[in-house]
Amino acid sequence: MSGSEPVRPVPHPGGLRDSRPAAGSFGAFVGAAQRAGHLVVQPRMGMSDPRLMRAGLRATRQADAVTVGTITLDSYTRLDSHEFARRALAEDVALNGYPIVAHGTATTLGVIEGITGPDFPVQVRHGSPSPHAIFQALAAAGLAATEGGPVSYCLPYSRVPLAQSVADWARCCEMFARLRETGAEPHLETFGGCMMGQLCPPGLLVALAVLEALFFRQHGLRSVSLSYAQQTNAAQDEEAVAALATIAGELLGAMDWHIVLYAYMGVFPRTSAGAALLLEDAARLAVRTGAARLIVKTAAEAHRIPNIAENVAALELAARAASGEPARRGAAGRKDTGVLDEARTIIDAVLALDPSVGRALVQAFATGLLDVPYCLHPDNAGRTRSYLDGEGRLHWCDVGSMPVRRTVQGRVRLSSSDLLRSLSFAERTYDQLALAGATFSRVTRTRHEKESVS
Repeated sequence: MSGSEPVRPVPHPGGLRDSRPAAGSFGAFVGAAQRAGHLVVQPRMGMSDPRLMRAGLRATRQADAVTVGTITLDSYTRLDSHEFARRALAEDVALNGYPIVAHGTATTLGVIEGITGPDFPVQVRHGSPSPHAIFQALAAAGLAATEGGPVSYCLPYSRVPLAQSVADWARCCEMFARLRETGAEPHLETFGGCMMGQLCPPGLLVALAVLEALFFRQHGLRSVSLSYAQQTNAAQDEEAVAALATIAGELLGAMDWHIVLYAYMGVFPRTSAGAALLLEDAARLAVRTGAARLIVKTAAEAHRIPNIAENVAALELAARAASGEPARRGAAGRKDTGVLDEARTIIDAVLALDPSVGRALVQAFATGLLDVPYCLHPDNAGRTRSYLDGEGRLHWCDVGSMPVRRTVQGRVRLSSSDLLRSLSFAERTYDQLALAGATFSRVTRTRHEKESVS
């Protein structure tokens, strides 16, 4: 593998159908790996240089793990500012991701030629509330897997009106679903279970993931994945992922679906040993809960954008941790704190608003029926607040107009220092464990013994 390998543009005079590589089915690949007992691990990798992007995909494919590839897009492309991306490319300025629209179809085909296929599907990750040009570009290159959602890629990342994002995503889903005419099975992952990355109580995360998946289905998709972001208490996370699987099984019917777990998305440990403990914890959590895929983070996260070698090291570390964890355990002995009931209540209340899931989502946020804590988007009511207790469990302390109950009795007034302590909980916890020389197996065993008797 070499970053200096030339990228050869692939001509396509006969039309996209004649030239594009076989995309395969992202969902089918992940499902087959799960049935064989393997956790699929995936990086967040994205480079603006096509040669580096190709090298990153090849290294991911060659890693000692069951992997899928990632092309993460840059900030200009996410914001639909493609002219700025083109200018940066012309001036040889490195971007923080791959500008798929600015590069054009021929360059992207050269990046993935001979690498992607049914045995190594590639997902495009972007972060855009209005992704029509992105969907066009990835489809033109024969890529049939991406992610996001009308809520999860609007409220945290933009000031685009939610109604506009819903309309744009509906059009994109319908266009994406037509890829089946080329023989591909398009796959769309909802980012709804990762809202704000942290401090969003799990009942709301589960509800948003399911609601976006239902939106995708309503607009023609048949293969989806539902995300959940690792939080700061393993037992609460186990309960949340179990709730997500239960509701998905009830509401998604015969769709092809799986759960993807994200390694902790907040402030990462500053020590490499602490970061490794946290990533191993995420991998083992994925196995215990029956998640099929894990999005990893690296030891470099607290300091800078990771390079290819660091991404591969994280993939292989996660795969090793997953291989040593016993398979999914049953519900017996799991503490029930009401996550399943809370998520169901939210979903039922939203779906009762309108037969169109998109219109229901817009109405729900307009009335505060959905309200994401600490989210500053103008279409979010902003009346809810969450609280992290000493064990890392998330609680509601202010619920606004949402159909949920407070899980902390009385009013909790959070100061700025309280919020900062909550945001750095995982960083402090895992760095302290690393400095104390705790092994992962002892940490995990002790934590679950305490949870089982609490």
